[in-house]
Parts: sequence; structure tokens; C-alpha cells
Amino acid sequence: MNTHVMDKAIGETRLDRETQGVIGKPVDRYEGPLKVSGTAPYAYEQLKGEEVGYGFVVTAGIGKGKIVSVDTLAAISAPGVLAVVEGDKILRASAQPMSAGAQTIDGQVFHYGQPVAMVVARSFEQARHAAKLVTIEYDAAEGRYDLAKEQHKGVPSMRGDMSSDTTRGNFDKAYEKAEVQFDQTYTTPSHHSAAMEPQATVAKWDGDQLTVWSSCQLLETNVQQIAKGVGVPVKNVRLLSPYIGGGFGNKLGIGPDAVLAALGAKAAGRPVKLALTRQTVFQATSRRSETIQRIRLGATKDGHITAFAHETWAANSPGNGFFEPAGISSVFLYAGKDRKITHRLCETDVLMTSAVRAPGEAVGMLALENAMDEMAEQLGLDPVEFRKRNEPEVAPQDDTPFSSRMLVDCYDEGAKLFGWDKRPVKPGTVRDGEWLIGYGMASASRANSLMKSSAEVELSPDGRATVRTAMTDIGTGTYTILQQIAAEMLGLPLDRVDVVLGDTSLPPSAGSGGSWGANSAGSSVYVACEELIGTLAKRLGVDADGLTLKDGFAIAGNRQIPYSEILAGQSLSVVGTIEPGKTSDKTHQASYGAHFCEVGVNSVTGETRVRRLLTVAAAGRILNEKTAKSQCYGGQIWGIGSALTEELVTDKRTGLLVNHDLAEYHVPVNLDIPQLEVVLLEERDPHASPLAGKGIGELALAGVGAAVTNAIYNACGARVRSYPMTLDKVLAGMPDEIADAA
Repeated sequence: MNTHVMDKAIGETRLDRETQGVIGKPVDRYEGPLKVSGTAPYAYEQLKGEEVGYGFVVTAGIGKGKIVSVDTLAAISAPGVLAVVEGDKILRASAQPMSAGAQTIDGQVFHYGQPVAMVVARSFEQARHAAKLVTIEYDAAEGRYDLAKEQHKGVPSMRGDMSSDTTRGNFDKAYEKAEVQFDQTYTTPSHHSAAMEPQATVAKWDGDQLTVWSSCQLLETNVQQIAKGVGVPVKNVRLLSPYIGGGFGNKLGIGPDAVLAALGAKAAGRPVKLALTRQTVFQATSRRSETIQRIRLGATKDGHITAFAHETWAANSPGNGFFEPAGISSVFLYAGKDRKITHRLCETDVLMTSAVRAPGEAVGMLALENAMDEMAEQLGLDPVEFRKRNEPEVAPQDDTPFSSRMLVDCYDEGAKLFGWDKRPVKPGTVRDGEWLIGYGMASASRANSLMKSSAEVELSPDGRATVRTAMTDIGTGTYTILQQIAAEMLGLPLDRVDVVLGDTSLPPSAGSGGSWGANSAGSSVYVACEELIGTLAKRLGVDADGLTLKDGFAIAGNRQIPYSEILAGQSLSVVGTIEPGKTSDKTHQASYGAHFCEVGVNSVTGETRVRRLLTVAAAGRILNEKTAKSQCYGGQIWGIGSALTEELVTDKRTGLLVNHDLAEYHVPVNLDIPQLEVVLLEERDPHASPLAGKGIGELALAGVGAAVTNAIYNACGARVRSYPMTLDKVLAGMPDEIADAA
């Protein structure tokens, strides 16, 4: 095994030579043909042709209370029923990311729609019918379903390495002395990941050995969570997730289906398939918290921030310490000597909250970037200029140097490409018929992480390479990126590199989450390839740096030798491991970008239509231009939805998540989205990883919503601080003089 600890910045590497010419290029997806032909086997499609049982979950019909009894007699007697699983060991929701395990029900109802039992039958229809025959008696209790009512009970809470309180200097004193002051409160609703593939699991026992196919993002912790939930040693469980139909954080921890399917398979004496219905996915997995955010800015009259505060209140269910870190970018994005970024967790009796794409930034920057625009207007400054005046030279919280930061470059390039100089100075002054036209912009930022990750790379006797790792691909392009890295490093055509992912029997990987996947898993492939190259060079008696690899040949001096000759009938295999090191502590690492948006607001109906959206991003080395831009398009679309339509509604009388399907949970559709534009700036971050890349998947969502809402204000003068910005709010917020002019 070869291990590289990221203790110092890298210099030039083989990737910079681009000898094979595949790294960074817009290569088509490795697994694309399987997906478009419908032959990529997802979790629920495993064990075709085998005799299996089908599960159906019984969920709680109250929001809080005790389970007095569960009567399963009628269900177990129904046609085709093989078993009924119930009891305290059932998971009440998904597991938190990287936690030891999920919370169990323990005879309680913690939220509406919580799993209480599962029926296993010979067919899905029989299981669904029998599930309706399970009778549950409750001792109902009064629940807490409204964050605003619980706000005063908020308590500090940690999230990973982020403290609930991040302060510097004396904010209150500096704010009081500030020449210009800004103080507003913003609210964001709950969101759901709503991935296309629901949580689904197939579980099979062979004696005391359990094999689980499930839709999971972080296999190394997910397999531990399953083992704990089922009550067996981790070594007895093999977890496979080769193809995943989206995750967005909702599958970072196991869903309740993973343990229920395993328990059901044990009880039924045969493999069990369990896919959660769309309503159960919404009610019984995890969601993004609603938030209340107060932002205060103090500045000089010429627009330099002197005091900066971002205070957040978020919700979670009992026993779950995760909070939505809305101020995560506020810690480092803008200057301001005296600072206060705080988070308070409020307990409610609604489905647990957890990570959803860009946890923190997605809703935190929706508030922050609107506040920055409001303050810019108060100061009489252009929004881009105000942000540039508050560009810090070092991380403002602790004076740590930035590893690389091209935020101002993103502003400048975006403003030039978008035509920002044509922005209406005064709201309501540019018309296209009954449509009011406006421009808006916002910053984008996402902290970068490098995680420990391993991969095996094998060269077979015929000179073909195979990459094997427990890394997952949730639709982000991991298969393709790892193929490209191995091909570039080893000098092989893409069609001579195979990639095997999503199996805990393979070397452990960081998994997909936190925008760390490509950089971490890719670096482990890089490290393994470096070791292989050293071995090839040694066999040829040359220095590795002087060895050129291209098209399956090793070139040194005046010799060109095919791999098959060097390998002489043997395989070479190396496991490479990357670990974060001193560069993570000594530099502040993040990806940056800027969004520019044009909207039309109907002066009669208040309807908003996004007409143009441009994102300019700098995220270190781009490993695949096509998959990177695809991630940005997804972030742009989600940001538009967050600004205009997306809201998970809780019935504050019962705790029921009312719009628990894709008919009523409104995400953007094709007609809502204009032609999107993404520009990726050339950048290398030598401190981030051997690849010199940084995360981009969540960066593209951060700030988009604010670019849209700022554009709405610029179009019609409606400044709304409670999102989403639906047409009723736009109409109510439109100044009389603009509305009357319509």
C-alpha cells in the first residue's frame, strides 16, 4: 500500500503534462450506455429471478406519543404474507451522516409518518394490502411543530468541526459605532432532497452473513450503521451500491429501509426487497431544516464592513444534534474585523433534519447575499463593487491564508460576460410589455475538504487497468473521473481502463458527499498510479520522472516498450491511500463563484420568469468539463427552485408534512428553466490535493437563489425576506408606484 499525506503543497505532476490528453476533457460518462439503455442495475433490481419477499412499511398516523399496542393478527393471516416485523428496533428515520447508527423508535412516536412495522409478502400488492390491516393503538401527546414558537429555547450545537459560536473581537461594540447599520431577519422553509430513486434495499442472508444492496452514499459508515441496526458484527455485512439514482445528502446515512429489509429477510427466511413509497421517503427519511436568520452589518460610509453578524435558529427532532450551518460561508466570505456567527438548535417533533445539498450555504447564502444587496443599496453602491470592497486578504476569522481564491476574478468575468453594466439602476424602470426586467447577482462559496480514501489500481498482463474502490457515484460522474485520472497517469486510452465501485469488499473510500468525492477518491487513484509508475520505471532501470507513458507504451530514452512486454505475463496491483495533512490546517480552502441572473416579473400577476442565468466558478483543476458543468446546471436549477417554489410544508397542528410527493412539492420543470450558462475558470490549488482540484457539486447551488431574488427586487421593487418568493409575496411587496404604473 502507498499512502500520501497532504502535508505540503504539490508541484508539477503528471497530470499537468497531459500526455494522454484525457484529463479535464468533456468525456462522456463511463456508465452512460448502461443508464440510457435501462440496464444499470439499481438496488431494487438485484436478485432478478430469485424467490424473494416484498416489504411494505406501516407508518405512524400521529405526530407524537407512545405506541400502546401493534395488532398484527389480521395482517399475518392475509394471503401471501410471510412475516410482520415490529418492535423497538425499527428505525424512526434515516441515520445522520457518519453517525454510529440511526435512532430507534423504542415504543415512541417521534414524528408523523415514522415507521412502526413492516409486512413481508410474496408480492408487493399483498404486502401493501396486509399493511393496511395492521392496527396500532397510540397514547397521543401534544407535539411541537413550529420552529418560531421554539426559537427562544434554542441551544448551542456542534456540527463536525464547526462550532455553534464563531466570534472575533467585539461585534456589539463595533456595530453600535458603525456609520451605517443594517439589521434584518430572513426565514427559509424546510426542503427535501426528492431524489429520483427512492430509498430502496434488497437484503439476503447466507447463514450469519448478510448481503445488502441499497441506495447509499457513504458505504464505509453505512455498513456500520446497518450492522448496528440489525445487531450483527460489521464483518458479517457486505454492502453494495454500484448505481444510485441521486442522493443530495438524503442517503449519506442509511434509510430505515436498509435495516427493515434485513430484519424482514431474517423473519421471512428469504431475501426481501423494500422500496419506500414517495410519501414515505418524504415522511420517514430526512429533510433540510427550516431556518430563522438574523443578519446585521455595520459599515463605513464608503462601504467597508466593520461589524458582521449572522445568527441562525434551526430545528431537529429529539436526539439528533445536527443543525443547518447557515453561517458556514459567513465565517470567511467577507471582511469585517468584529464578527459573530452563531447557530442555535431548537427541538421539534417533526421528521429529523440532516444534510441536504450544500448544507448551510444553500439557505445561508440565500439570506446573506440578499442582505449584502440590501446593504449595497443603503450605501448607494453597485452590488458587485460593494462585495469587491470587502474582499479579505486572509480568512477574516483567524487570518489563515487562502489556499487559492479567485472570487474577484469570478465577479469580473461574470459581469463582463453578462453585461452587468446594463443593469437598471432603479427598480421598475425597464419593461418588456407587461414584464418588468431586472438583474441580480450573488457570490458563491463552498468550503473544500479532503477525506481519507483508498483505491486499488491493477495493471493486467495485457496492459489493461482496473480501478477498484468502495467509492460511490450518485450521478456526479465518479466512474468517468476515476477512469480519466487512471488513463492520464498510466498513459492508457480510456477504453483500456475499467472502474468498479460501490462495494464494501473493495478498498474503503470517502464516499460521495460534501463535494469531497472526486478530489478524495481521485487522489487515491493518483497515489496508486504513482506507485505503479515507480514499479514500471524500476523494471526498465530508469528514473520515474523521465518515463513517458502514452497509449499503452512506456517511453524512456530512445526505447518504446509495450506494457505487455514489461509485465511479462504478470499483474501489478497497488492500493493507494490519500490522507489530509498539514495543508488543511495551514490554509483556508474553498471553491468560489459568482451568479448573474436576469428575470422578468409580470406587473399584473407577480409571476417571475428567469430569462438568463450565468455562473462563473473557480474550483481548482476541473477533472471533466462535461460532468463539472452538469453539476453546475443541477445547482442552478435547484437554486431557482429554492428562490421561487420549493417549500416543504408542515401542518403545525399535527406535524404532517403536507406536500409529501412530487405533485405538491414544487421543483422546477423544463418550462421554468432558461438556457443556462456556466463558465469554469482555469485554476490550480496546490494545497487541496495532488489533483489540485476542489469541490464543485455544491458550490453551484450556493447563492443562486439570492441572484434570482435580487433580480426580482431590481425588476419590480419587491424585497421579500421569507422564501420562497412566490407570486403572492411579490405582488404584496411591489411598491404602489410600480404596481400602479402597470
